[in-house]
Amino acid sequence: MRIETGQVAVVTGGTSGIGFAIADALVRRGVNVMIADIREYAIPVAVDALADKPGHAAGVRVDVSVDADLDALADATVERFGRVDLVCNNAGVVCEQAPTWEQRPETWRWLIDVKLMAVVNGVRTFAPLFIAQGSGHFLNTASAGGLMALPSLAPYNATMHAVVGLTETLNVELRSVSPLLGATVLCPGLVDTPLGANSARLVPPGAASAPDDGSDMPAGAISPAVVAQAAIEAVEANRVHAIVGPGADVVVRQRMDGLLADLV
Repeated sequence: MRIETGQVAVVTGGTSGIGFAIADALVRRGVNVMIADIREYAIPVAVDALADKPGHAAGVRVDVSVDADLDALADATVERFGRVDLVCNNAGVVCEQAPTWEQRPETWRWLIDVKLMAVVNGVRTFAPLFIAQGSGHFLNTASAGGLMALPSLAPYNATMHAVVGLTETLNVELRSVSPLLGATVLCPGLVDTPLGANSARLVPPGAASAPDDGSDMPAGAISPAVVAQAAIEAVEANRVHAIVGPGADVVVRQRMDGLLADLV
């Protein structure tokens, strides 16, 4: 999919981190962007930060785990901008670290709702619009954790593997309808974002997020802007995977080598 001036994109989780970086990169290229986020207070701040760019930005509060909110997001975007060309299912949270058997049921439900069902909701809502207009692309944010094991983060790890598989399947399905339809899954390594802090503020009763201890990101964390650029390049190249970050090549090779070694 070529990204061009005048197109329209939706970015969930768009007020900070990777989502905001994607929105920023798109408006700089003349794309109109609808930012969706559960943190309503952060939306006007993000929209103001994107002002005076070639593209226009607007925002709406959305709980991506609620299917009706995604329907309302689609309606608001079409009403504001007239169409949708790119949907970035990016909203996310991260859980506490604990062995798989100690992770709380509420934490599993939270991660599944926000990290997996949010993508399902986005696809269910926007795919018919894409098919009707004959073009469109999904950019689903997963993680390098969707390509490897992440001990002590099973709910996060499992949902990221699910988003990778969902996107691979979705791409095949969409391309069987039209070569102008497609999907890309974004799999970054460690990124310098406030994901942990945001998760701690949003954790529902009974669930457990990563602790917001105010610590700095470990060395090697990449900037959201780098991730956003890699994601846009992958979409434009019609690649199914956008894998970015130091050591990403090692992760992929280990995954492939492990699978080949286990062949009977």
